[in-house]
Amino acid sequence: MENVSWLQYERTRGFALCAAAYLLALIAAVFAGAITGDSSPVTIAFAGIIASTLVIYAFARFTGNASMFDPYWSVAPLVVAVYFWLVSSGEAAVPLRQFMVILLVVVWSIRLTLNWAGSWQGLGHEDWRYRDLRQKSGRWFWLVELAGIELMPALVIFTGCLSLYPALVAGSAGFGLLDVVAAGITGGAIAMEAVADRQLKAFTAGGTGGVMEKGLWAYSRHPNYFGEVMFWWGLFVFALAAEPSYWWTFIGPLAVTVLFVTISIPLMEQRNLKRRPGYTEYQRRTPVFFPWIRRY
Repeated sequence: MENVSWLQYERTRGFALCAAAYLLALIAAVFAGAITGDSSPVTIAFAGIIASTLVIYAFARFTGNASMFDPYWSVAPLVVAVYFWLVSSGEAAVPLRQFMVILLVVVWSIRLTLNWAGSWQGLGHEDWRYRDLRQKSGRWFWLVELAGIELMPALVIFTGCLSLYPALVAGSAGFGLLDVVAAGITGGAIAMEAVADRQLKAFTAGGTGGVMEKGLWAYSRHPNYFGEVMFWWGLFVFALAAEPSYWWTFIGPLAVTVLFVTISIPLMEQRNLKRRPGYTEYQRRTPVFFPWIRRY
């Protein structure tokens, strides 16, 4: 009973510190945006991303837990989306498109943040990838943490959020079929990621070990990652629907795709090969990323 109470205390303390860190990060973002003067909303958003990331980094160093940055992935885009929506007053943005984009980002953000909160056990719990990096980099971990764990993902988030600018601020094209397609991609991606996470959670809670290859996991070895990537491509389609001249914002979802395909998935594959008996056979019959029919 004492152990349970201590774990609950540590979890509560961890979340309290995390909440304080993100509140200060928001204040830092607002201040950084304010001192940029009459810059464009995109420049102000960039300044806010950098400032808030440095605040979270400071808290991560203070607590000795790099996982303090994990909720940033799902929280920062919502803040950027709300900011773009607030500064769109008087612009040529389409209200219906704005409503759909904000709604989808809100649902995605809340679900993903709660998914993280349900698995994080407090300051004593750090993501296994960060622990591995801490051991490998030794005294240089502070630099690895700053550049690789926080600044690099923050820049990927910023590029992904570029699609939100035409969708919420600068887009002048009327609401049309492409918006419906974008909503279908984005909403479907959120649903796919949610179902995949729920299925995996139920499987791991069963404590049976082995390989999860039921439900969506029978068609892709990483359906949750596929859903996450498609969410960002859906936002890009909204950008195209709003203003085709912003086609270059594809660099955002492309950066997200590269991050997952070249870093997140290979790391998970290596971990699963070590921990999951039969994973090699699962690899042979199940696509790694794009869902497809299994090979028997």
